Amino acid sequence: MSLDATTFAYLRDLVRERSGIVLGDDKVYLIETRLSPLVRSQNLAGLPALAAALRGKPFGPLHKAVIEAMTTNETFFFRDLHPFEALKKEVLPPMVAARRAQRRLSVWCAAASSGQEPYTLAMIIREHFPEVLTWQLQMIATDISVEMIARCKKGLYSQLEVNRGLPAPLLIKNFTKSEMDWQIKEELRRMVDFRELNLLESWPFQPQSLDIVFCRNVLIYFDVETKKKILGRIRTLLRPDGFLFLGGAETTLNLDDGFERAPYEKAGCYRLRKP
Repeated sequence: MSLDATTFAYLRDLVRERSGIVLGDDKVYLIETRLSPLVRSQNLAGLPALAAALRGKPFGPLHKAVIEAMTTNETFFFRDLHPFEALKKEVLPPMVAARRAQRRLSVWCAAASSGQEPYTLAMIIREHFPEVLTWQLQMIATDISVEMIARCKKGLYSQLEVNRGLPAPLLIKNFTKSEMDWQIKEELRRMVDFRELNLLESWPFQPQSLDIVFCRNVLIYFDVETKKKILGRIRTLLRPDGFLFLGGAETTLNLDDGFERAPYEKAGCYRLRKP
């Protein structure tokens, strides 16, 4: 499905304006690959016809479908392992001790994708910090994609998906077989509040209301100014002893000097710099 320069520029700008995702000139193939199924489902003649159907109209379902098609949803359980080991061994033990009096813990997973990351966090808390289950535990997981949020809530994963990173004992403990797939048990699904959220728009949090934020493997798609804005907003939401987890290819360096890297190997873990 060929893509002329004018159509590419329009679609690229639409995606950037609405999602923050930056598509370089070398990403023509990506737009063609991701949007071709949408073109077919809409019975349009091609990508120029899709652009024509979008131009000059208020942002609506078709615009949103374009944005969702261009988001990347690559994830798996216990992805990269090191962040979750740091969470389990270094971050949560002192934090749980510090929160024991108020019995409250707040966690935000900012790019939930198909749900493996927030469910990994839920399994860690359930497995290693069961007392927190009796607290006021707020686990919010968000994603820009309505389709992904629906998938998260369903909690249904293929054999291939549960084979990627999920230890067999946790599979048996937290899932039930559902024909050819595996279903997250209801008690684990109830732990996570899944919501649609665009990181460029308003966030449902108060200042200094969050203990832990996972914002992994999403900043890499943004330009420098957008990264700075998102990191700055996260910084205002974290409690003074809170932690931010970023992806392995992401950093706060030269973007926000209010953070400092925590000394946990390959964890991508940051805390607020003390004044």
